[in-house]
Amino acid sequence: MKHNPIFKPAILSLAVATAAGSTGLVHAQNSDNETTSDVEEVMVTGIRASLMRAQSMKMENASISEALAAEDIGKLPDSSIAESLARLPGLAGERKGGRVSGISVRGFKEDFVGTTLNGRELLGIGDNRGAEYDLYPSEIMSGAVIYKSSEAKLTTTGIGGTVDLRTARPLDSAPTVTLNGSYEVNSQGSDNPEFDDNGNRYAIGFSQKFADDTIGLAMAYASTESPTNQRKYGVWGYDKNAASDRYVPSGLDIMAISSVLERDTVSAIFQYRPNEDLDIVIDALDIDYSDYGVIRGFIEPFSVGSITAGSGEFDATGVQVNANPVLRTDPKEILGDLQTVGVNLKYKFNEIWSFHLDAADSESSKTDTRGESYAGLGRSGSLTNAQLGSRNFEMSQGGVYFTGISGMDFSDFNSIKLTGPQGWGGSLAAEADVFASNVQKAAGGGVYTYENAQDGFLNAGRFSEDLTTVKVELAVELDTSFLSGVTFGAYFSDREKSKINDGFFATSPTYPYGNGTGKVDEVIPEKYRFGLADLSWAGLGKVVAYDGYAPYKDGYYYQTSAAELEPDRLGDSYVVTEEVTTFYVQADINAEVSGINLVGNAGVQVVDTDQASTGYTGLVDETFSVDPTRTAEGGASYTKVLPSLNLSAEVAESQFVRFGASKTISRARIDQMKASGFVKYDQNIDILLSTDYTADTPWSKFQGAPSLRPLESNNFDLAYEKYFADDGYISLTYFYKDLVNWTREGQTVIDFSNDATNGGANYYIPAFHNKTVQTDGTYGPNDVFLTAGTVVAPAQFMGYSSSFEDGLKGTVDGWELTANVPLGLVSDALEGFGFAASSSLIDAKLDDGSAIPGQSDEVHSLTIYYATGGFEVRVAGTDRSDFATYQRGGSNKIENANRKGVQLIDAQISYDFSDSDWESLHGLRLSLQGTNLTDEDEEDVGDQGIVTARREFGPTYMLNANYSF
Repeated sequence: MKHNPIFKPAILSLAVATAAGSTGLVHAQNSDNETTSDVEEVMVTGIRASLMRAQSMKMENASISEALAAEDIGKLPDSSIAESLARLPGLAGERKGGRVSGISVRGFKEDFVGTTLNGRELLGIGDNRGAEYDLYPSEIMSGAVIYKSSEAKLTTTGIGGTVDLRTARPLDSAPTVTLNGSYEVNSQGSDNPEFDDNGNRYAIGFSQKFADDTIGLAMAYASTESPTNQRKYGVWGYDKNAASDRYVPSGLDIMAISSVLERDTVSAIFQYRPNEDLDIVIDALDIDYSDYGVIRGFIEPFSVGSITAGSGEFDATGVQVNANPVLRTDPKEILGDLQTVGVNLKYKFNEIWSFHLDAADSESSKTDTRGESYAGLGRSGSLTNAQLGSRNFEMSQGGVYFTGISGMDFSDFNSIKLTGPQGWGGSLAAEADVFASNVQKAAGGGVYTYENAQDGFLNAGRFSEDLTTVKVELAVELDTSFLSGVTFGAYFSDREKSKINDGFFATSPTYPYGNGTGKVDEVIPEKYRFGLADLSWAGLGKVVAYDGYAPYKDGYYYQTSAAELEPDRLGDSYVVTEEVTTFYVQADINAEVSGINLVGNAGVQVVDTDQASTGYTGLVDETFSVDPTRTAEGGASYTKVLPSLNLSAEVAESQFVRFGASKTISRARIDQMKASGFVKYDQNIDILLSTDYTADTPWSKFQGAPSLRPLESNNFDLAYEKYFADDGYISLTYFYKDLVNWTREGQTVIDFSNDATNGGANYYIPAFHNKTVQTDGTYGPNDVFLTAGTVVAPAQFMGYSSSFEDGLKGTVDGWELTANVPLGLVSDALEGFGFAASSSLIDAKLDDGSAIPGQSDEVHSLTIYYATGGFEVRVAGTDRSDFATYQRGGSNKIENANRKGVQLIDAQISYDFSDSDWESLHGLRLSLQGTNLTDEDEEDVGDQGIVTARREFGPTYMLNANYSF
């Protein structure tokens, strides 16, 4: 007699029931549906219950998948679903600001992974498609399923796979009320006086049934206030010093960063099931969050006076001279919200036919504001070289550390001026008349001009996204020797995503406008002062700390809009729209072949897409401003056919061989699909003097590509799984992905005085592109000495024109080994001990040698636990090798980064009073959790093999109380 080999009623009903923590006897049934003798239940809670539920979910899936389950509502041990997902086999987490936010699946960053909430497409709030998983607090989640092989009914997919986040359905859950509270401490401590190191979380949730269990209501509210303190060492790049044959920084970026994440989440689910034929669910999710703080430290060009090579390849000691550092105080404020509401209806017409409808509307918005307020020894041009400072430094492969400072006391409010020490105002050329002056610069080189007028900058990025989805399915149940059912469906999604990249130049009222006389800068006003910040960890001592946002808010700064002055800013504002219609059919397989039980599915999707983008072309004209009427647009339409096949054979008792084959797509990154573009000119004098465009050039051109086709892959999976206990199994999976289309960045060399790709356009405007030297010194790759006032024209006009294009190919293959082992099976003395371990080994090759964003060659995870009588200890470690990624860079744009591998250790100790003798405390669970216990840094490495950025976060500790009744 044919039967479904995955569902073992006697085993699974007992496992799930005992994991749920109910009491009494369970009446088990065998495969012939005969009632067996009563089995006395053994209570299982905590991590073992979570592993049992996840294992049950994994076994039930015909596809190759992973699962994550909470022990109970609100009892995932992490602050967000992201940290829990990062420990699953084949997944890896990426930190943002010290917290796991991004998730890669099989080496593919979240932008190439489909993300759903209860099967419904979920939008993000960033520049691209990927979800920010740390937005979703653990208190509202019941678990997740990660589909690594595709199915035709999965209408939201990606080359990496699909992550389906799940919330509990009230009619399918035990009634409960849960209270949760946490106190959090960041051990790094704050180097900034206006921030501290402690935060809190609290949540309340309930799930109840009414009207004879035909109506269910579940609601949850979670609030988080979480601090992050980090120390960032960064450089602009490294140049080789000719005298010592050693690399030294071309510029520094060393910051003490403090921020606070505040997040309020409301989840509500209404379910109506009057009979077994009709099930209606209406659900809503609302997330409001802010991430505000300060980025305080030095950013400055780096000039070497003398240097002595050390014993190592990168080791050296030296002296930085002519130091006129910019003390940056950068306030940051990110405000965002996400709302989604949907309805899900399932109706059975009869025993054979059923209907399924899901419709939802989602929207998100975000404003990302980062100010720059400059302070230093004096305004650019106001000090001679003799009045500038110097620092002694040590150089190694880890970067630069300072060992002594002369001529600069940044801890004295009476010595530090609220002004721009560097001449960074070149983009203000169109406002030259506003900033005209006849005041002579003390350093020589003539009078103050617009180039000396930038004392800060306010970046303002605004993002919004709307997504409407409708899914309709008609399913028929069959009773044949091979098929158990067929599903016919249609899916429609309408998306619009926009970005506005804006900003404002800031100028202090002390700037010498017109015939101004006297001072050209002033000390930081008393009303803005906080105290001192600590940069001694970088050898830079204490520095003055002040409110960098207040001069913008109270009108102290004169602000000039950057929208019409910076071509790359206008060229990064855009709207992208997509309409996707998908038709699909999936047949479910349930057969017996040569005595082997075989289940699975086969299907096909036909996906039709219309995509379009509108934007701008940013180009400086003869008025030195950017013409906002230069619009750009483009788009494309295409149809893709995506077949899929999944088979699972039970080759022996509780042993399965699974096979998957499919074609999947990931739509191109939103920021790459924009119609906008720009011509950019770098006014750094060192770069202007470069005669080799392959090494450095001030010229660049970029154009988006709204006609990009989706990334496309042919996928094959083969897995073996052996289940030997309700919470124990081993599996080995091999996967192969043939990337038949991947987006690459194409480059063309053009003459910016005669652009052959644009009708011979000449972008050179001498009065705008020529640069005036502010202070005497050596400049350029050949260390040419130039006196203040020298006008420097670009040494050459060649540069790169870049865009994105289809056509790159590659392959990805890998192995995943997983073992969940309760050690009580080995020896009674080890009862309560166990471990969950996984290793992923990936080999990825793109034909041009570039890396796939998010791909690490190796990812390992290990969780060791001990659980007995309500007491539980778990230690979790993850080890991820180096990987390429991209992140938010300057001017609100995306930049690439090469991230070094990390080894993270987290731990938790808890006690559940449900097994205690204190009946009044039943339902209470206390836990103490620590993350990043080994104080692992995050590092980026440049082409020279030297650290270009280091972020230190420190461990975080959390004391939690959870009470359910």
